[in-house]
Amino acid sequence: MPHENLLIEFEGQEIPTLYADLVQLAVELDDELAAMFRLRLTLTPQPDGTWPYVDDDRLAVWQKVTVSAGFDNAVDPLISGYITHIKPVFPTDVTGCGLEIWGMDGSVLLDREEKRKAWPNKKDSDIAAELLNVHGFTPVVEDTTIVHDEAISTIIQCESDMQFLKRLALRNGYECFVEGETGYFRPPQLETPPQPTLAVHFGDETNVSHLALETNALAPVNVTMTHLDRMEKTVLESSVQRSGLPMLGAATATQLLPPAMPPGQIYLRNSVTTGLPEMTALSQSLFHQADWFVTGEGEILANEYGHVLKPRQTVTIKGIGERYSGIYYVNRVVHTFTPNGYTQSFAVKRNALMPKGDEDFGGGAGGLLGGLG
Repeated sequence: MPHENLLIEFEGQEIPTLYADLVQLAVELDDELAAMFRLRLTLTPQPDGTWPYVDDDRLAVWQKVTVSAGFDNAVDPLISGYITHIKPVFPTDVTGCGLEIWGMDGSVLLDREEKRKAWPNKKDSDIAAELLNVHGFTPVVEDTTIVHDEAISTIIQCESDMQFLKRLALRNGYECFVEGETGYFRPPQLETPPQPTLAVHFGDETNVSHLALETNALAPVNVTMTHLDRMEKTVLESSVQRSGLPMLGAATATQLLPPAMPPGQIYLRNSVTTGLPEMTALSQSLFHQADWFVTGEGEILANEYGHVLKPRQTVTIKGIGERYSGIYYVNRVVHTFTPNGYTQSFAVKRNALMPKGDEDFGGGAGGLLGGLG
């Protein structure tokens, strides 16, 4: 069984005594939120009346923190960010004294100042690359193709840089996030090789202690939007009825409908767009959000899994029957470290049911369905 490793660095340096005083460290990674950490330490008064860590400049606000985890001799970075909150607690019972330290990833640097700025003649991807560069991040940006001509309209920013980028990402169906020194503005990566397989009730291969799934048949909907073109005095209509993302299974929500039942339908209202391409991009983005009609959450036996599960990547899950076994997109992982060990709680989603046939379940029908034999 692999042995877990934890590495906590403040401004690039470890504090060796910190691990013995660690009560809990939780690192939350979510595809819609900034990465966050929360560290709790026990405080024991020293004979000279001082308290460890409380006056330590390495644990002051805005100090840089990096948390890495792994197994055996390898570690992967979980979060690189900054201390944003410090909470020392001194109850009457001295054994209850402690220090809580909270922090966020580098995207906090893009969320400090609200701005009023016009961005004429720019693509959303151009804006993303420029803002990420300004804040010192290496941009990984996928082209959005649509240029917002100032003769028709100009993009106006009325929020912080990070809020602005999130808004631009949402209308393109993109993800926008920061990892380490890199900033990303791109669609979900659904075709990269899956992370190591999660196995449920699978005999000696079992590495998941809990998994709950939900299928929401009401979630998927077709999206239609109409808009008056004030230049041409014509009515434009955009209608999206299928996904532009890779399907993670063989049976889509539409294929699961009874023969006489039409798919759900919504009509967008009060949404400002400047033409058919932008209307289509927004409608497609909303279709994709609703199309994640299978969701799940669970907890990994970290030492049995032997890997660090990460969000914004896919993972194969097996041992839960043919309908639900297959590839899922990981949208949230909480890594928790205590003196009792290391756990990984996760959330996943899927835009189809049933395996496609090309998944790697570890071989044969038993690799799909599992069993305790």
